[in-house]
Amino acid sequence: MLVLRAGQVFNGERSLGQATVLIEDGKICDLDTSGAQPPEGADVFDFGSNACLLPGLIDAHVHLAFDASADVVKSLADCGDIALVDHIEAAAIRALNAGVTTVRDLGDRNYLSLKLSGGVPSARLPHIVAAGPPITTTAGHCHFLGGEAEGGAALRAAVLERAERGCDVIKVMVSGGNLTAGSRPHESQYDLAALRIVVDEAHRAGLPAAAHVHGARAVADAVEAGFDTLEHVTFFTADGVDADPTLLDRIAASGVVVSVTVGNMPNGFAPHPAIAQRMAAIVANHGRMFRAGATMVPGTDAGVSPGKPHDVLPYALRTLVERIGMTPLQALRAATSLAASAIGLEGAKGRIAVGADADVLVVRGDPFADIGSVTNVEAVFRAGLRAR
Repeated sequence: MLVLRAGQVFNGERSLGQATVLIEDGKICDLDTSGAQPPEGADVFDFGSNACLLPGLIDAHVHLAFDASADVVKSLADCGDIALVDHIEAAAIRALNAGVTTVRDLGDRNYLSLKLSGGVPSARLPHIVAAGPPITTTAGHCHFLGGEAEGGAALRAAVLERAERGCDVIKVMVSGGNLTAGSRPHESQYDLAALRIVVDEAHRAGLPAAAHVHGARAVADAVEAGFDTLEHVTFFTADGVDADPTLLDRIAASGVVVSVTVGNMPNGFAPHPAIAQRMAAIVANHGRMFRAGATMVPGTDAGVSPGKPHDVLPYALRTLVERIGMTPLQALRAATSLAASAIGLEGAKGRIAVGADADVLVVRGDPFADIGSVTNVEAVFRAGLRAR
């Protein structure tokens, strides 16, 4: 039996104060706040009064196949599949070392992330929720990942293929994106009828559906079609940002989860110019959605640029607090229990509770007083095994 102790324990919902977490066979088997002595023979890690135990963090939107270089598309094109699997593994390890014990990979090439997802949990890798190649139009956004499909029959076949291959989520490029030459983020790639086909087929297969959306029409159609999560939600126009307050309220009322793209390493790397010039307006709209009651979780888009390496999520929590308007407690919930529910892992991830997977992050400091404490990683446990 493994026993973890610290001055604070955050269980995914609230702080329990000083507590002891007992772990057996990769699961949390008990949670003690009484101060009782651990069972005889247990392997005890006491991290002291200035440490906090948290559920492992969850990044709801990453691209493990992207290398966070200045030109990720070229890097990917130059990388064969064998080498790319090694890169995906290295990216996943980097995330885990930062305390990110679960990632949702929303776009790889040739289903390569599935080679590392599933199977027996390892202390070397986070849990990977894999989408495979995102569904996109011919020559559409991220077409180079291999997910082109148009027309009802092709879209149904695309969903079925992903379900049969063991994907955990269906990702659709509802609008264009900044990463793809010739793509226009503010323009929709699919109409509402096509989106309904994909969502209905995904749900029939028991899979959630995630919508990459920038333009207002794409956002509105994705909500109407019944997607489970909305990615980015920037409300791009051709030359700026324009969000209808009525649509912001509709998103909040619908219950759809907004996977808000936040997080940049504090090293001077600027975001994509199209994002940078619109950032203030994007963040303002995200704040309005949050205040309106929208469910929001952090999805960093890790891998897409130099400022977004695969260990960026802890820095994203500061953005949630300082720019979106969350309290530290709300930001911690967003990156743990709320994120677990959003990606279909409620109860198993994002909690320190009996029966949950023993994915635990130990940080030095008090993240309820200073959210930046989540970057002070003391230890990481994955399925009860120490990863760092």
